[in-house]
Amino acid sequence: MNVASNRADRPFDIVVYGATGYTGRLVAEYLAHHYQGNGPKWAMAGRSAAKLAEVRDLIGAPADTPLIVANSDDPASMKALVEQTRVVVTTVGPYQLYGEPLLAACVAAGTDYADLCGEPVWMRQMADKYHAAAKASGARIAFSSGFDSIPFDLGVFMLQQEAKARFGAPVPRVKGRVRAMQGGFSGGTAASLTATLAALGKDPSLVPYMVSPFGLTPGFEGPAQPKGDVPEFDEAVGSWAAPFIMAVINTKNVHRTNFLLGHPYGADFVYDEMLLTGPGDQGEAIAKHVAATPMIGNPDDPKPGEGPTKEERDNGFYDVLFLGEYPDGRTIRYGVKGRYDPGYGSTSRMIAETGIALLDCTAPGAIATPGALLGEALVQRLRDHAEITFALES
Repeated sequence: MNVASNRADRPFDIVVYGATGYTGRLVAEYLAHHYQGNGPKWAMAGRSAAKLAEVRDLIGAPADTPLIVANSDDPASMKALVEQTRVVVTTVGPYQLYGEPLLAACVAAGTDYADLCGEPVWMRQMADKYHAAAKASGARIAFSSGFDSIPFDLGVFMLQQEAKARFGAPVPRVKGRVRAMQGGFSGGTAASLTATLAALGKDPSLVPYMVSPFGLTPGFEGPAQPKGDVPEFDEAVGSWAAPFIMAVINTKNVHRTNFLLGHPYGADFVYDEMLLTGPGDQGEAIAKHVAATPMIGNPDDPKPGEGPTKEERDNGFYDVLFLGEYPDGRTIRYGVKGRYDPGYGSTSRMIAETGIALLDCTAPGAIATPGALLGEALVQRLRDHAEITFALES
């Protein structure tokens, strides 16, 4: 039964679950200050009423901002939470440890959902388990609504729109190339990777979901994809390229969007991501250093709930090139550039705007991606509100 029809009567448009954590606090702060009462009706949710009240005051949110006590260990509190709102935005990870009770409650209640999950094994398990139920209830579930994987998911989506407009056909080969980035990965990213590796150790049958670029496209296996796991010189951009740690999740989400939309990029679509390190001997040396240095798993990684200072967030940025190549040599270039550090400052804005965009979404219920559910509507919101540019370059 589609239960989503009663959503218009719910008291809240959006509930931020995990609002007392580092990233959840940034999401709540963004909603409070960017919209200042002119945006969605929203509430803060978390495990402790006292901590919620403390954070509400610390971030300067209005004193009457509603607070909801809920805990993933308490199914009744999850049910009560999701039945009060049209959309839940959750920053509580690792999702494979804490995410399923909330996800299941949203699916049952026809409540839309956005998270920051970059855990492909868990995402595949949840898609297999809940996709049919989400379709029946009307719940739209948007995984990976932060730096992994919105700039990449939507960057490829927009490049393909431009390619079809210019050349009349999708471009079968796209390279995602990170030209510049300042700002680290979140503590949650490191914790998620640790939890994923533990899950794979317990159940090796899950390994294909992690290693295959088509781990999130059940029943579909496309052509061989570049591994992107060793440094190489990319003639097309005149730069050395190194492995990019987020490629593992981003490439899967890009292929899932293509899969869910009926392969508008083509069933023969080939995509990879790498980090550009510059030309010459220096570029080669940097690429080899990046390839040999673990980007996550170091003793000084931020812990979940920790993060950079406001100054570090404000000084961060990223710049990603999407290069489309046709077999006959024609090319098309598209850029996505974001202000603020990718892991927190920009991510908190991206998930907030995904939640708001879901309020106007008319797509059917699904376990999906922001690209498949929201496409250009989310691109426009990110341009207008989140200081992210999406632009054709050549």
